Amino acid sequence: MDRCVVLVDAGYLLGAAASLLAGEPARSRITVDHAALIQGLRELAEADTQRPLLRIYWFDGAPDRVPQPEHRRLRVMPRVTVRLGALTRSDGRWAQKGVDAAMHAELTELARNRACSDVVLVTGDGDLLPGLMSAKEHGVAVHLWAVQAADGDYNQSEDLVAEADERRVLDRMWITRAVQAKELTGICAPPPVPRPEIAAILSAPLPESALAAAAERAEDAVRGAARTEPTENGTEPAPVPTKGVPTPKDLAGLRAHGHHPAPAAVPHPPSATLRWSSDKGWIERPGGGTLGEPPETASLPTLAQLTSAEQRWADREEDITTVGGDPFEVGQVFARRWMERLPENGHLHKLSTLYPRIPHRIDGELLRYAARFGLLAHKDDQIDEHDRYAIRAGFWREIDVRTAAEHGPTGEHPGPEGIRGGRTP
Repeated sequence: MDRCVVLVDAGYLLGAAASLLAGEPARSRITVDHAALIQGLRELAEADTQRPLLRIYWFDGAPDRVPQPEHRRLRVMPRVTVRLGALTRSDGRWAQKGVDAAMHAELTELARNRACSDVVLVTGDGDLLPGLMSAKEHGVAVHLWAVQAADGDYNQSEDLVAEADERRVLDRMWITRAVQAKELTGICAPPPVPRPEIAAILSAPLPESALAAAAERAEDAVRGAARTEPTENGTEPAPVPTKGVPTPKDLAGLRAHGHHPAPAAVPHPPSATLRWSSDKGWIERPGGGTLGEPPETASLPTLAQLTSAEQRWADREEDITTVGGDPFEVGQVFARRWMERLPENGHLHKLSTLYPRIPHRIDGELLRYAARFGLLAHKDDQIDEHDRYAIRAGFWREIDVRTAAEHGPTGEHPGPEGIRGGRTP
């Protein structure tokens, strides 16, 4: 068939681009306009081969082969197919597994089936040499593209370069049409864009029992350090640093064993309360804390209970085609669906009075939904703390916007006042 196919090793393309533009191969150091990059690859491939494009195959690694937000954007683009290998961590470094094997299999299969007359390979790995030779034996012309090396030398296997029919170097000018280096501000990555919604949630005061537990742990650490014997060289061992704020697990464990630190142990305003985390150990109420789901929120339905089979299918289609996977956006999408399917507005009023805390069942469902978008990547199967705040802030922002729209610009509504007015909850 007189068509061309492009096989892209994303790890090589973006890693080499980062080295060229930012001085190191970390992909976190660059921003990529994937639509412009794909369009550039297509136009250049058709110009070089004088053949219409059949398809661009994008090979990349992902933790547990879960598509990341960039993969979700790429796989819905015309003439783009995403193939994912595994991304594993070894000796503190991330490495792709299975990407080269997948490229080799795709290359040989396309050549054997005569699906194309020309193949463009954007890679530098010599492991693809047998596949390249096999494709040539089936009458396919192989074009090997390289990214301009930062040091002016080769960043490809010399055997691969020698065996290719045609070779091209993607220079800095071509790369910068779609890839830019991130500007540094004294650290290895630019600071995140400030979100007042997250700042408002983070500024919620801690409950008295949480501060008291933190103080008790600090005192235990001091007493333990005082009892420690000197080391052989006569120096005192350094005390182990402790967290200033106990985790939900710590608080739940204290209560489970009957330990109730006195609020007077740490001076704190008597009205302080934290109604943020869905973890039971953090649920505090003025006038006495309670464990478990409170009666006023137990009746709130989950999104799964409100969603029909047809809606579930439509939601999945929307997730695949339009939701990019930004944590803040994920929270907004979830909240929009939940509100649109509520049978009565009373549920929304109940939820709004709990700001900034999301009831346990709904919050757990929200985080499970967020996990579909690869937000667990590189984080030991736990969503990063900042991402969790962003997800929940997006949830509250969407609820606030919707309720404000229903009641008009001057109408009163039970939305989260702290988000709208920017004040501390």
